[in-house]
Amino acid sequence: MTDSLSARQIQILKLLIDEYIETAEPVGSETLDKKFNLGISPATIRNEMAELIKKGFLKQIHTSSGRVPTPKAMKLYVDQLMVEKQMSLADEVKAREDVDKGKGDIDRIMDGATHALAQQTGNLSVAAVDTYGKIWHAGYANIFSNPEFSDMLVCESLFSMIDQVDRINDLLFHRMDPASILDVMFGEELSWPNLGPVGIVSTHFNIYGRKGALGVVGPARLSYSRVVPILKYFGSLIEEATR
Repeated sequence: MTDSLSARQIQILKLLIDEYIETAEPVGSETLDKKFNLGISPATIRNEMAELIKKGFLKQIHTSSGRVPTPKAMKLYVDQLMVEKQMSLADEVKAREDVDKGKGDIDRIMDGATHALAQQTGNLSVAAVDTYGKIWHAGYANIFSNPEFSDMLVCESLFSMIDQVDRINDLLFHRMDPASILDVMFGEELSWPNLGPVGIVSTHFNIYGRKGALGVVGPARLSYSRVVPILKYFGSLIEEATR
């Protein structure tokens, strides 16, 4: 996907996404110029951002505002541009303890994992086991720390989705790729009402011979560099504990 972008466009896109994740605000050329000292003029940055809009990586919400990344850009960021932040040894040990507590019982393992994942990521977590007929979730209160969820219509749609087993199974096992270790999807790709600001990253694993999935739900600008390694680690722990 980066083949269509110049090295300078990739640099600008990564810095813009980093800034957007941190601030939750559209990012303008002046912000990038002042904060990162790119060695090029704001006008040149604006021209490159215009090219990134044409190529589908950025969008402009309002005429006078900065730009925000599209789902296409965020997926590129997760796949190729971000640098994963290592978990601390203490967090790894705690995660293993939380998963191991439920050994031998699917319900206890998944319940423990979702609660621990929500706590470690500071987001909403959700899990499912294909054909099991139940979903697990934890961390509802965490989403209110993000300005995207000040809109009660967004919250209502999100909570409604999380409570429906069929929709979660459809999301985790059909819309996302169950063959991939990691998958990312955004609300505007789902065609479900009022979920535009939502981002979902999931991992897949085997649990006692069944297909399992564990996901983190939050704003589209999730701190993927921190969330992704935590999520993958929990998935590997569950698979290891249930072989």
